[in-house]
Amino acid sequence: MPSDPEQPSPVTPFVPAVPDGSHGGLLERDPELAAAAHAVDELVAGATEGGPARGGILVYRGESGIGKTTLLDEIHRTARDRCTVLTARGGETLTSVPFHVTRQLLQPALDRFDEEDVRLLCGGHFDLLAPALGLAPPPPPSAAPADPQGVRDGLAKLLGRLADRLRDRPPVLLVDDAHWADAESLAWLDAFTRIRRDRRLPALVVLAHRPLSEGTRRTGVPAFLAALADRAVVTLGLHALTLGATAALARDALGGHADEPFCRELWTVTSGNPYETVELLAKARDRMLEPVAGSASLLRGLGAEARGGGLVARLEELGAGPTRLAWTIAVLGADSTPDLLASLAGMSGPEVAEHTELLRQARIVTTGADRAARTGPEAGDDPNAAVAGAPTHASSADPGPAHLGPVHPDSAHLEFAHPLIASAVYGSMSPAARTALHRRAAWALTAAGHGPAAVSRHLLEVHPDEDEEVVRQLRAAAVEHLAVGAPDAARRCLERALEEPPAPDSYARVLYELGCASLLTAPAATVRHLSSALGLPGLDDDLRIDATYRLAQALAHNNQLREAARVLADEAVRTPPGTDRRRLQAANFMYEGFQAAEEDGPGRSRRLADLTAHFTGADNSERALLTVRGFDAMMRGEPADEVVRLCDLALVDGIPARGLGWTDATWGFEIPALTGIAYAFSDRPDRAGALFTEAVRAFEISGWSGAHVAFAHTLLGLVHRRRGNLPRAQHYLEEGLRLADRVGNGLPVHWDTACLLVDTLVARGRTAEARSVADRYSFGPPWPGAIVLPDGPSVLGRLLLAEGRVEEAVATLEAASEALVERGRHHVVWAPWPLDLARALAPTDPDRAAGIAAEARAHAERIGTRTALGEALRCAALIADPPESRRLLTEAVDHLAASPSRYEEARARLDLARVTGSAEALAEATALATTCGASLLTTDAVTARASSHPPQ
Repeated sequence: MPSDPEQPSPVTPFVPAVPDGSHGGLLERDPELAAAAHAVDELVAGATEGGPARGGILVYRGESGIGKTTLLDEIHRTARDRCTVLTARGGETLTSVPFHVTRQLLQPALDRFDEEDVRLLCGGHFDLLAPALGLAPPPPPSAAPADPQGVRDGLAKLLGRLADRLRDRPPVLLVDDAHWADAESLAWLDAFTRIRRDRRLPALVVLAHRPLSEGTRRTGVPAFLAALADRAVVTLGLHALTLGATAALARDALGGHADEPFCRELWTVTSGNPYETVELLAKARDRMLEPVAGSASLLRGLGAEARGGGLVARLEELGAGPTRLAWTIAVLGADSTPDLLASLAGMSGPEVAEHTELLRQARIVTTGADRAARTGPEAGDDPNAAVAGAPTHASSADPGPAHLGPVHPDSAHLEFAHPLIASAVYGSMSPAARTALHRRAAWALTAAGHGPAAVSRHLLEVHPDEDEEVVRQLRAAAVEHLAVGAPDAARRCLERALEEPPAPDSYARVLYELGCASLLTAPAATVRHLSSALGLPGLDDDLRIDATYRLAQALAHNNQLREAARVLADEAVRTPPGTDRRRLQAANFMYEGFQAAEEDGPGRSRRLADLTAHFTGADNSERALLTVRGFDAMMRGEPADEVVRLCDLALVDGIPARGLGWTDATWGFEIPALTGIAYAFSDRPDRAGALFTEAVRAFEISGWSGAHVAFAHTLLGLVHRRRGNLPRAQHYLEEGLRLADRVGNGLPVHWDTACLLVDTLVARGRTAEARSVADRYSFGPPWPGAIVLPDGPSVLGRLLLAEGRVEEAVATLEAASEALVERGRHHVVWAPWPLDLARALAPTDPDRAAGIAAEARAHAERIGTRTALGEALRCAALIADPPESRRLLTEAVDHLAASPSRYEEARARLDLARVTGSAEALAEATALATTCGASLLTTDAVTARASSHPPQ
């Protein structure tokens, strides 16, 4: 404990002196303080030397009262002369307030910069990040919800830029009571500490929290804390004080004559808990208890007054006024300013001041001035720009009408002297009294100009009472939470609004809003809520169409494509002809086409072709259907010129029409994605690349950095794979997987990206790496319910052939054939099973291999692209006699040289060089293979060159 030799004043929490020999003024905390001192030294050294950052994570765990706050205060004091210390504390009643801890940490630091600098620190995403930081109101309700991953990543980059600006005084972030931090803030810290793969951060993050419950490590806040601890430089558990340390505290506080029986009983009563020990010593001193054996029996009774019911009894002894004020502080929490306390407690200003003084003297509450006295001002800083002096329980509520607002130091702000006291006081209130105070707090905050988000944490605690105003406030709060990237907070508000419940005419709308709020985070819940909303009256036509569309999206994300298509088809039948019906039809055809298996694929394709036969792209509903038709035509192996014509009609001047863009919520990103994919497999990678590059830009501008951005990288990887730039393709695909991994496991984008990466690595000759990717992402049967880009079984067969597992490869490729031929899907580049199956069968069953190759050539001729023709001719050459093989390979090289597919050209040139024995042709093939990054082809070429005669 702290070792200040001065006697504490009667209005500050009692902290006894500590004898010499303890490190940093704390008893038995040498390892903990030494770890912090080393971490601070490393951080400062890295900043001073101008080398790599040397920050990291420190975690201190311990039960309540074990001394975590005192330890962080000591770290604060030792670091403030060299570092910018940013502090925050979680609160038991504030866990539902998104970004509460983030605001405490960042707002005081950002206050030292002008608006232009803050915008630069936000990296062009001020409009996205400012509402989450409380620096600006959230966007209007008409704006699209903020992407949670984008907000987290943006805040993480902001902290990185802030650290660069503060390099001469690098930031140290101290978060006390992190077990009560809001999930959004912990997710942000988790994202920030994952930025640097070498675990060297530009800041030191110090967390203190109670032990995690093993049963909940995988969900919510405990999961984030566990993840942060896994990356920590040091994780230390704080232990209770020994008998010797307890005796030292007693003799320092009550005099050196404190005898052994007295000290032993003190240790037994408190179990070595520092907080309880200090409080019990304070009571003994107040009662002028002699620290001798004869008084030891009194310690147990005094100790009971320091916790639980005894503490509450001590509070009640102060009188009704102080008790009512303490209750009000327990409910208001971070909003406990004198004005709000007076309003809520029904007291005058002088009464609040009088009762506050009594609570301070009883060591129940402290003020901002008390807290500043503990840590002191930051040396060398302008007082108006100081960061380290920010209160650890700063208010998160600004009088602004539409947001939670900034956090600023407030010396008049009240808080409990210890979380144990806060919990005891809050728990001592009857449920009825607590609920009533929360209701009054909600209306007091509303009257004071606080927005719905600030009010919502109180409304969440109010008993349902069929109050339409409560429903209105909670719905408005949900909109604000979505606008700052906190969908879980929005979901809590809407679920509580349903309990009120809403009026019958608005019940379905609240269900619809709840379903939309859960779309990104809980597809199964979205399905439940939107299905219920569609089964009730109250949705107008527009909302009903939108609810159906979003329900289908949720079903598709939940791997229920058949159900997604069915609900769209059912609603389309009930919808009059026009734009709305075409919107439903487009989604219906799309999700039917996405299914890995369907009852009548050719019939669906005919119906789609008939529907769109006379479309000109007059509006977005026609353009969407033309896109789906173009993609389906590509998959079926229809002429590429027709595919390109359909895709061109779906665009306006070569780009997606307004309302059909990558971030448009009405249609979704799938429509432009299908257009680009169809272009890529129609030998138009330039057009596909332009669309996919725009996708990355659009997502980044909108602050999206989750699965959407991962898929955009995958699509760029596809473009480079089709062009034959295999290293570049591998780069984009690996980045796509990295981005997808941050979002979750088993996402659709994982299948597509892993498939393309396996194909790319096999092409590069890196078979072992391809197998590692396949195993890591379970690439193989059982296949998902949706198609994989490109065809998954075809790519798996190619991998098995590269591994020499011919029988398994043949079985896999034959299964691919059965599934695709039945559906009429014959694109030999998207699904190259016939080319590889023919090669696999050629040594043992040349007649069957020849038949497969001939059929593949027919389909390639129908498609008409140079890539498809060249690949089919190269396959046919494998089975032909030498003269015919040479002719076919010469023709294949001509086609592929005129195509965008450099890798396929290199393979054909190598085959031709082997047949002809031409050293010049072999050199050309080798050079092209090297350019493509295809190491296996280069090795094959060297082997062929070294051979005395060309291989047959």
